[in-house]
Amino acid sequence: MTLSVTPMEPAELNRIRILPDAGLGALRTDRGNLPLDRLDVRARISGLVAHTTVTTEFVNAYDTALEATYVFPLPDRAAVTGMTMTADGRTVAAVLQERAAAREAYDQAVAAGQRASIAEEERPDVFTMRVGNIVPGERVVVELTLAGPLPWEDGAATFRFPLVVAPRYVPGTPLADTPVGAGQVRDTDAVPDASRITPPVLLPGFPNPLRLSISVDIDTAGLPLSEVRSSLHTVTTSGGRVEIAAGERADRDFVLRLPYAGDGSGAVFVPDPDGDEGTYQLVVLPPAAADAPARPKDVVLVLDRSGSMGGWKMVAARRAAARVVDTLTADDRFAVLTFDHQVGRPDDLGEGLAEATDRHRFRAVEHLARADARGGTELLAPLREGLSLLAGVEGRERVLVLVTDGQVGNEDQILAEVTALIGTTRVHTVGIDRAVNAGFLGRLAALGAGRCELVESEDRLDEAMEQIHRRIGSPLVTDVTVTGMRPGRPQSIFPGVPLVLFGRSTGAAPSAVTVRGRHRDDSAFTVEVPVERRDEPAVTAQWARTRLRELEDRYAAGDHSLEQEIVSTSLRYGVLCRFTAFVAVDSRVVNEGGRSRRVTQPVESPSGWDLFDAAQPRPFLVAGAAAAMPPPAAPAPGGPMPGRPGFAPVRGQAARGPQPFAAVPSGVMARGFNRKAVAPAGTGLTLQDLTAIVAVEAQRLCEAENRPLAERRELLADLGTRLTALLEGMTAPEVTALRELAERLRTGGDPAADWAYARRVLDGFTPAAGQRKAFWKR
Repeated sequence: MTLSVTPMEPAELNRIRILPDAGLGALRTDRGNLPLDRLDVRARISGLVAHTTVTTEFVNAYDTALEATYVFPLPDRAAVTGMTMTADGRTVAAVLQERAAAREAYDQAVAAGQRASIAEEERPDVFTMRVGNIVPGERVVVELTLAGPLPWEDGAATFRFPLVVAPRYVPGTPLADTPVGAGQVRDTDAVPDASRITPPVLLPGFPNPLRLSISVDIDTAGLPLSEVRSSLHTVTTSGGRVEIAAGERADRDFVLRLPYAGDGSGAVFVPDPDGDEGTYQLVVLPPAAADAPARPKDVVLVLDRSGSMGGWKMVAARRAAARVVDTLTADDRFAVLTFDHQVGRPDDLGEGLAEATDRHRFRAVEHLARADARGGTELLAPLREGLSLLAGVEGRERVLVLVTDGQVGNEDQILAEVTALIGTTRVHTVGIDRAVNAGFLGRLAALGAGRCELVESEDRLDEAMEQIHRRIGSPLVTDVTVTGMRPGRPQSIFPGVPLVLFGRSTGAAPSAVTVRGRHRDDSAFTVEVPVERRDEPAVTAQWARTRLRELEDRYAAGDHSLEQEIVSTSLRYGVLCRFTAFVAVDSRVVNEGGRSRRVTQPVESPSGWDLFDAAQPRPFLVAGAAAAMPPPAAPAPGGPMPGRPGFAPVRGQAARGPQPFAAVPSGVMARGFNRKAVAPAGTGLTLQDLTAIVAVEAQRLCEAENRPLAERRELLADLGTRLTALLEGMTAPEVTALRELAERLRTGGDPAADWAYARRVLDGFTPAAGQRKAFWKR
């Protein structure tokens, strides 16, 4: 049903906002609410690309200058490509700078009394905006421009725009240092920037705190489009425009589904303005399902039962998990882990993988039916356990399915720890929430070459789970490569899901590119895709965003040598990342002396969450997290405000306190992280240790000699990753042959030749004796 709601007049809205019973947690003066007054989202969809402009309007109703802080979400795969600041008839275009330099410019401008604004990325889908020296009675408008892809699966594209940063569980021990942000949760050793991702939350009863408007103009780019659906908000339509109804609240994601007809396959090449390089966007449709049977599977299902999963989410999560169990066959094995701050298992299924018999599946569904929301979100322990259950499995598909809302603050710690454990296990994530942590779940699924499905309502559950069931099976095509594109991680094509790749190329664009891979039965997959040359900067921006995400995940996994490449990529292509920031500074001095008050914008309680139910304590909230905002304190005159959130130190200053992600290369994630499991400077292995391991690897290959060639190819790929990790930091000349083997297996080639070569190298590995044991074994 579509409703059209008449907007209230501004005078009427202002009268409502100053009613004495406006609700607990209200931040108001006799002039209205503070500081964010309007949020406007205008998107233009062209085919499978969304161009979005986000406008935030801040107002100062105090009698002194303000610095406003707003923690807000954006689509995790969108590239932020520009920012402007407008006030008093003047518009200033922001400059993208290295984060420390941008902060220094912002701090100096605010201290000097100039109007300034800065936008920073905290997580792939969480950002912070600060606007300094908003003088009394003034309105300042900050505008961000974005470009992002629309995921397309089973004939429908999805436009999702998040509107609220939901509270996240923050594990670890609180730090005694000055907080690096203005949020409501203390920084911890596991989440050293927790105070930057935990804005205050409005209490129940508070009226709509801002004017929200969303409009989407749809250009199908020649693809037939049937009825557009909005799953959470009431919308009105006119021609090719969809608009949100007046009075809607920013407490849940805005979601549109666009069921396109036609295949949409093809490739676009966008040349750089200078030089002979360019960017590809490639779309390849999945082939018809092969007749070759899928291999038996080992599946670990991990279900989040923490406090943030209360209400409809827990019901939907139980249904989703039970659907996964029901699809298993007698040839499969499985385990079910439910977790909050503890990990639970079904009765009678043991500690390992159980055969998927009718009795075992019934016990598992019975256990899931009893799961209720409680406790904290200690996600790392069940992921470790689940991946450990799948480690070393050969000849079977290895799959881990995580069902959660993803509301954790220690994303980097989790990704760093599990990167070394995933191997070839395929990880699928199912995000259930109206304000889901899509960025984290997408990154986790990308590490495991799996799929990320987002479920924002129970109505959407069946559709999403149908897609997940198809993903749990074997992919239709593996080892996908594209001629003319710089090599990256081999991709897979799943039933019902087009493969979308971005890449860079040198030289003139060809008329077509060749996509190659292998079917389930090991036969060759080859398809020619025509290339269209087009001037579309959004394609280049999306590639840059994808590349930056990949580099940042590798950085989080311990490779700190990538910082300069991340910064240079961000600055070259003008796309915001966690190491850079957009900063705008007005040359005029509007607040002599630079004295101002700081106010952090409270956010809505996410729709469907019972944050303040006394019977359902939520450990992810600290005491007073959603209390009314006290009047902000004024800084000392003539200088920067004490305790200003400091993600990266300004140039010339030493870093103080815990520095998250992009602060200091050598100090990132230094506390609370298991570095040995992620990025060791050296494995600590002696040649004697390595000899014993190589003997085991040689025996594995010997036992698998008669397996099908496709299976042996996967065994070799696994072996290559293990050797690479084992040889980290080892420089002895005796390991040269092993290192060459690992490199050969990483690049891949003729599997029969690689198999014979690996057998020779492993069987012939006999280093000199008499090496000292590692110190802990002496």
